Amino acid sequence: MTRPLRSAEPRAPRSGGPSRDLRLDLYTAGAAALLVTAAVLIGRHIQDTRHTLLVDWPPAGSWGPHVGPGTPAAVLVATVTVAYGPALAARLPWRTLLPLAWGTSIAWIFSLALIDGWHRGIAGRLTTRNEYLQVIDRFHDIPATLRDFTHHILLHSPDNWPAHIAGHPPAAPLTFVLLDRIGLRGGGWAGVWCITVGATACVAVLVAIRALADERLARRAAPFLVLAPAAVWMGTSADAYFAAVAAWAVALLALAVTRGSLWAAGASGLLFGLTCYLSYGLTLFALIGVAVLLLGRHRVRERPVLLVLLLAGAAVVPMAFTLAGFDWWEAYHLLVTRYYQGAGGIRPYGYWVWANLACTVFITGLATAAGLRRTGAVLVRGRGDALTRPDGARDRAPADARLALLVAAALLALLVADLSGMSKAETERIWLPFAMWLLPAGAFLTRPRAWLTAQAVLALLLNHLLMTGW
Repeated sequence: MTRPLRSAEPRAPRSGGPSRDLRLDLYTAGAAALLVTAAVLIGRHIQDTRHTLLVDWPPAGSWGPHVGPGTPAAVLVATVTVAYGPALAARLPWRTLLPLAWGTSIAWIFSLALIDGWHRGIAGRLTTRNEYLQVIDRFHDIPATLRDFTHHILLHSPDNWPAHIAGHPPAAPLTFVLLDRIGLRGGGWAGVWCITVGATACVAVLVAIRALADERLARRAAPFLVLAPAAVWMGTSADAYFAAVAAWAVALLALAVTRGSLWAAGASGLLFGLTCYLSYGLTLFALIGVAVLLLGRHRVRERPVLLVLLLAGAAVVPMAFTLAGFDWWEAYHLLVTRYYQGAGGIRPYGYWVWANLACTVFITGLATAAGLRRTGAVLVRGRGDALTRPDGARDRAPADARLALLVAAALLALLVADLSGMSKAETERIWLPFAMWLLPAGAFLTRPRAWLTAQAVLALLLNHLLMTGW
């Protein structure tokens, strides 16, 4: 059993005092709030005058104030987590903290989803015309469907796939086909699957932080991962499931490069391969994977077989789908064409390239914006400590720098996705996998309860004021 840590408070930064850092945090959070305000006001103007954003309430969702059966539960979960979360995260045994974080995350996501009611919030989300359950019957012959998959991607092709199916490799819809085959049929089971599996993403991130940085930072990050505003869109979205698969791929890689675990290296590769066949855009998780390999390069040099097993595992899913007749590259190029045949060809890049970042504020919160400022300060202050210290030397400063590098890699992946122009709107859903790796920036903040309160209030306001379907 892991010995409880005595204090969850971070050491004061080397440059500047706590009051100065707090002011800078507040300025950063204020700038993030201004970005959201600008996205709303400018977006409303563009949509009202040009009708090109194709979003009811830019940059996300539709305006619709409401309450529901999940409201009391959501307020209760938020209140308890803010009041007791930081202290429990600091003192509980590690093996107790992980399942508690998972359970609390499930409760938070479910309660927020139930603000919209069972059908609208959970059971009906994955049954709408663009969602995966619409195509279950078309997979009665799975090998034949995979061979024929690319013939239905373009908008004007016969029996073209609905938007979400056309926009993803077939492992995404195939997941729900397999759930249906084992008896977990309908939107209710699909929604429960996405929430339950998606909530494990926070556990995976905690495992990775503990392995790559230290337990102190993982414990500080835990409440921010649990009480994330991203939970508004994790219930119910297939992207929550994608986020969990990608997060466990990174977590297992972190265990492989810090413990020399051969099975973790192979399993990580397997999940990285699956991630790429759940969403084309999640190939950018390779950037986070490279950061993990860089942080654990000493162990990889000692045991190069780890890299061999990682690559071998990563080849399994692509090889299986290729042998089944699905061509990933052909499908991706067809998707680009389909994207510009639809809303992607109408929505203006000049607005969404920065308004997408406002959507990111929605899912990561003002605390993460302030935490990212501190992340940058840690990287500047560290001057390469994260990359020059051997794995065995993990005093506080190098641990901070190692976590900062991991968060920075996730931010880089998100920015590349943004600049690509292949994500205009709906990024509050699409970028959930990247958001999970930005949330740990909250570990660098002082006064965690105040910041957690801001996170909870934002999530509650979003879910009560907006209708967040797609």
